[in-house]
Formats: sequence, C-alpha cells, structure tokens
Amino acid sequence: MPTSATRSSSSCLKLYAAWDDDALAAALIQDDELAFAEIYERYWLPLFKVAHRKVNSREGAEEIVQELFLALWNRRREHSIQKLSSYLNAAVRYQVLDWIKSKMTHGAYLSYARTHQATADRGTEEAVAADDLSLALASSLNALPGHTREVFRRSRLEHQSVREIAGYLNLSQKTVEYHLTRALKVLRVRLKEFLGVALLLFWG
Repeated sequence: MPTSATRSSSSCLKLYAAWDDDALAAALIQDDELAFAEIYERYWLPLFKVAHRKVNSREGAEEIVQELFLALWNRRREHSIQKLSSYLNAAVRYQVLDWIKSKMTHGAYLSYARTHQATADRGTEEAVAADDLSLALASSLNALPGHTREVFRRSRLEHQSVREIAGYLNLSQKTVEYHLTRALKVLRVRLKEFLGVALLLFWG
C-alpha cells in the first residue's frame, strides 16, 4: 500500500508535468531535482531518437543522452536557457559529434560523415546544412594548434566557462580568451560558406 511520502512524491511529479518548459528551466537553475526529473522524462526519448538516427547504435545513443543530461545537471547554473527544446536539440548534436570523434580516427570520422550525409533522411535544408557544418568543423578543428583546439572544444562543444578551462588547462583566463578568439577567427574564415549555421550553433 502506498505510503503518504509516496503519494506526496507522486503528486509533486504530476504537478511538475503540468509546468511549461520555461518554468522547468527556471527551477532547474535553482537546483530543483524534481524539475530536472521532469525534463528528463519529457525529453529523454526524443533526444534518444535523434542520437540513434545519427549513430545507428542503441548503446551509443543511450550513452550520448546520459552524458547530455549529466552535463545539464552539473552545469545547470552556468547557462541561461532561453528555450529548453532548442537548447537540448543543439546539445545532443554536440554530444553526437563528440561521441563519433571519440570512437573514430579523424579519417574514419570524415568517411562516416560523408556516407551518413549521402544516405540519411535530412528532412529539412537546415538539417543538411548542420551536418555539412559538422563535417567541415571536424576538419577545421583538426587544423588548429593543440591548445587553441582544446580551448574551443571545451568552450563551444562542452559549454565550459573561461574560468573552468583556465583551471583545467593550467592557463590564465586571458590566455584562454586569446586562444578562443584565435580559434573563432580561424574558423570563421574556414567555415565562411556555413556562416549562418555557424553563428547559430557556435557563436549565438
């Protein structure tokens, strides 16, 4: 028989299920675990489907989505989420790209991206542009010097703050800012044909 605590918890979860995304995102920043649980419940499956479509691996897709939600909770106070669904859909694309690069050599990744681009159902022109950008970005990142590449990756793909990056790489914050500025200048030139999508995904 359910206890009063169980009934209370169930009632709270039903209450959070009625909240809109803006309310959940605001509560998340205030360390509200039930708001986080509702976001997880609401978005896990759609994000899993996106990841699975990209990597064609159930285990890989589950890993990607779990990492996404872990990062969402651990960094909940670092970002102002204007639109939760857009934020999570962008985040899953970053996680997919990181997962693929972690599993493959650079050459194998390029081969995968070309094949995937040719066979997958993109649905919209924006999706095609985003995948083209991912391929061009992977190639462009590989051309950056080590520290510059690492600073960009942590800032734009892992959403770490300048202070966090400085501490992890044992650099001053000004040096981190220098490397980030340098990376952005190089990538703006190399990715100029994707400038609109690049602005949306990495500089917005």
